[in-house]
Amino acid sequence: MKPIKLFVILLFLCLTTGLKAQQFKVGAACRNITPNQLLPISGGGRGGGPPAEGIKGDLFVRVMVFEKGNTRVAVVGIDNLGWPARLGDRSRELIKGIPPQNVLIGASHTHSAPSAYGYPDPSGNNAGAEYLDWCVKIVAEAVNEAVSKLEPAALKTAVGDAKGKIAYNYYGNILYDPRCGVIQAISASGANKGKVIATLVNYAIHPEILGPKRKTISPDLCGPLYDRIESKAGGMALFMNGAQGGMITADCRDENGKDVNTWEECIRIGNLLADEALRIISDAPVNENPDLFCTSREVTFPVTSDMMRVRSGNDDTKSIKTTVNLVNIGKVQALTIPGEALPNIGYYIKRNMKTDQPFLFGLTNDAFGYILTKVDFNSFERYSYVSRTSLGEMTGEIYIEEALKLVQESPSAQQ
Repeated sequence: MKPIKLFVILLFLCLTTGLKAQQFKVGAACRNITPNQLLPISGGGRGGGPPAEGIKGDLFVRVMVFEKGNTRVAVVGIDNLGWPARLGDRSRELIKGIPPQNVLIGASHTHSAPSAYGYPDPSGNNAGAEYLDWCVKIVAEAVNEAVSKLEPAALKTAVGDAKGKIAYNYYGNILYDPRCGVIQAISASGANKGKVIATLVNYAIHPEILGPKRKTISPDLCGPLYDRIESKAGGMALFMNGAQGGMITADCRDENGKDVNTWEECIRIGNLLADEALRIISDAPVNENPDLFCTSREVTFPVTSDMMRVRSGNDDTKSIKTTVNLVNIGKVQALTIPGEALPNIGYYIKRNMKTDQPFLFGLTNDAFGYILTKVDFNSFERYSYVSRTSLGEMTGEIYIEEALKLVQESPSAQQ
């Protein structure tokens, strides 16, 4: 064989091998984490909630894993009020093939799940320790399963206003972010080519239609959202909350302004949000070769709240550390929030991100209560509860500074 011909063949093999190595892939998996007993459900920042008397809908952990070249990222959604890092880190130790800092674990923020904070139940016992230990393992199993299902994929992404009676700001009615971000992965090869692998919905809302007073274990509006998307689009559905603090809640008010706290209302709002997400993504162009980038930084927040010291498990805690991630997935740029940021923080961060498709994954990697700017902290009587349930008045300032550093130091999302 002539040297030139051999060179061409070798060059072709190198190029095709490199292209395969850089092929974008997605895997998805979910596991049911509904407890097999009626555990006490979360009371939010008020401590242990009442013992559950029934179950309406199943709780899940849902996972999308993204891969391109040497970069692999897991986005995990779990049906709970919040998922502290001490639980997430235990799962990360059991996850194979993904750097721990690239595993983003976010809570849906349903107010109808067993508490993950370790609050005592009314009898003074820690509620559901065995259940949480089991969940830690199930989270890792779901991520590992998603990794095993990685397949070549294309991507559709979009951001648009979700219309209809879905959410409102309890403190200020229209002071909320109506934008809904959607990531939809589509199989790019094999017998399933063209079929949806998974659809991620990013929207800021409190899933508290039922809430702890109903004494019912439930995913709240997220359960019907999962079912609706999966029945209409196929694949798996995943919900990641946004900057829903102070107090972006589900609009379950009737014509007289009274809350309708029923499962039927969970279905109405969950279905409506699902339909809007599918409408928003329907005409989005297909990205055949999305970029993937992930970075993180450790952030330290001072702790001045007695309530949050109790949550940390150490009454002498003066500061606490967490991880903040920035991820580019195609045209999407997503930042994680380790708690419930108020919507003004969300708006400010989004307009300073390097994309026209900004996502914020709230209550992700940690759950540090409400995140306010110092000018909002304890400034109004309306904010007394969210200020009390916050690490302190500098939390928002530090988060904004560190998040924007990540943005400035990172590449723009794909254009």
